[in-house]
Amino acid sequence: MAKLSYQDLLSACLPGGAAVLTSVTELAPAGGPHTAVAPAKFVDGKNSVFAYETRYIDGEPLRAVMIDSKQSQLNRVEQPLSIAVEAGHAVLGRIPRVRVSYDGESYTDWELPHRAFDGHIRAGTVDGKPVTEHPVYRAARDASARNARALLEMSPVSLVFGAWDSSRRSHQGRYRSALVGEIIGVLADQSEFAKTSPRRGGARVDPVAMSVQLPGTRMEGLLAAQEDQLSTKMAKDLREDIAKAKSKPVSASPLGLGGIPPSLSALGAVACRRIIRTHVLSFSALRQLRFGADGEGDAACRALLAALAVNGLARSDAELNLRANCDLVEDGPAEVFLDQRYGNKAELEPLTISQADDLLEFAIVEAVAKAGIRWEGQIFDVVGNPVVLAGAVAEENP
Repeated sequence: MAKLSYQDLLSACLPGGAAVLTSVTELAPAGGPHTAVAPAKFVDGKNSVFAYETRYIDGEPLRAVMIDSKQSQLNRVEQPLSIAVEAGHAVLGRIPRVRVSYDGESYTDWELPHRAFDGHIRAGTVDGKPVTEHPVYRAARDASARNARALLEMSPVSLVFGAWDSSRRSHQGRYRSALVGEIIGVLADQSEFAKTSPRRGGARVDPVAMSVQLPGTRMEGLLAAQEDQLSTKMAKDLREDIAKAKSKPVSASPLGLGGIPPSLSALGAVACRRIIRTHVLSFSALRQLRFGADGEGDAACRALLAALAVNGLARSDAELNLRANCDLVEDGPAEVFLDQRYGNKAELEPLTISQADDLLEFAIVEAVAKAGIRWEGQIFDVVGNPVVLAGAVAEENP
């Protein structure tokens, strides 16, 4: 098998090139096949549920559960890129980015959900003036698929992982994610029972006392002492409980005091016969973008974005960190295929981080030479609006 080359990326970014690059990896529970895994949770009304679907696998429709969604997989691609940049990675450090800072904490378009068009960025200021009035930011917002150069030089992750300037009155920038991915689990149990979300027992043991019951006045004192660290909703609910109790004792369990008896209230885990991770990089999507250069220069810019996606993919594949009770390992090497049109595919070696770094470094050089783009690690710095920070609360999920 051959390694993915820069020429592969460049050829795929020219008209008539490959449609996609696909990477499929068989995964397994780290504890062994008998170990159940905790899938992603989704909100349905007031309840948390698992997402079950029917997938066509090995020639038959089978029940599957979503272990990690497209949005979550993209975040897992962005995170290791961001960590590498913060660690001073020489190549990745050349990627332009947007950074918004709040009182000592900063967040980039790698982390914010709407990337370059995120509300935290739009609410901020640069040199004391609204971000939306800054010429660099306005140019990026006014960019389009016909000429996305301004966005390429300010927030290229928006072009790779997708962004939508949804709150803008007109001329909304819409860029689909060129890279998509997911992890699914094929249920071991394919019966009707498999359609229900399993429950798992949980409890909390307090070595001091399994139950702490306090008179309303003392509970009020405990609440007042730490209210500035509690969510608004929790403080409100506690005050209502105190008022309803009148002279009766009030449970201090909302403040983490006392134990919780074992119950089957929490979502559990599922047994899977197979776990499959899939990523697809769409060259067809990248070919819709132009950058104000000639054909050769535009193709070099698309190949640069493709190399960025491949780099993030190689790094995320090495970091199988999903959530508690969902530790996974690779059950074999990733199967990587490059579409060659008309039903043909070329099988490639699994992607490695060092290989991906070399591809990205070469792609930057080529895009600079052929399209004159500016990728010098420039950061568009935004001061976060303190009003937003003041209104931040941590409410509990259902």
